[in-house]
Amino acid sequence: MNSAPAATRARTFAVVIRVRDVVDLALDCFFPRACVGCGRIGSYMCSCCEADLPFLVGPLCPRCGQPQISGILCASCAVHPGSIEAIRSVFRFEGTARRAVHELKYHNLRAIAPTLASYIATCMTEAGMTADVMVPVPLHPSHERLRGYNQAAILAREVGKLHNMRVLPRSLRRAGTSTSQVRTKNVEERRRNVRGAFRWADSPLLGSTVMLIDDVCTTGATLDACASAIREAGATRVVALTVAREV
Repeated sequence: MNSAPAATRARTFAVVIRVRDVVDLALDCFFPRACVGCGRIGSYMCSCCEADLPFLVGPLCPRCGQPQISGILCASCAVHPGSIEAIRSVFRFEGTARRAVHELKYHNLRAIAPTLASYIATCMTEAGMTADVMVPVPLHPSHERLRGYNQAAILAREVGKLHNMRVLPRSLRRAGTSTSQVRTKNVEERRRNVRGAFRWADSPLLGSTVMLIDDVCTTGATLDACASAIREAGATRVVALTVAREV
């Protein structure tokens, strides 16, 4: 068997890796990485700030992922079981974790996505969560045009690389307009605001387990609305992972 094509591909891959290394070095020279917590040069999360990150630890409600002393279904999930099976988040949405999410979401620091994705990937492993496909929570098209990117899609792409999972970045769509969840006042209002706000725009998901990815979970209303649309498309199970969670 002729091994020339394989050898050529290997050399090409090695060249691409070297070019990436050079590009990364150049970027670090002109735009040095600074810790989002303290500003120390070297990485987006220095070891000191990482040691103080507000990891969200159990016991948790098995469905929504909120801290729950008993570790059983919380009162809210008992009353509103919803469409999503489980939500897990890496951090409480505070301190350096909050700043890291805001840098990605509002200040165009897309380069921090691999760092945040590595935490999500570890959380996924530790929680024993698996899925057939990964789907980011979509932004409204006008919001994505204004921002220039969907932070959830960037995170999903990076987590997908780490877990060798297929990512469908455009399959879940916003079905219409809705008030920003930031402006809603309570859980019930948030649920009403996103009810029917999403639709599946791809092939049916018959029998699949789908993992949603987002930056922050506040009440779980948006994730549950996404899960509803995904289950209508034929998925058997929907779970979700986020960087942080309002507690």
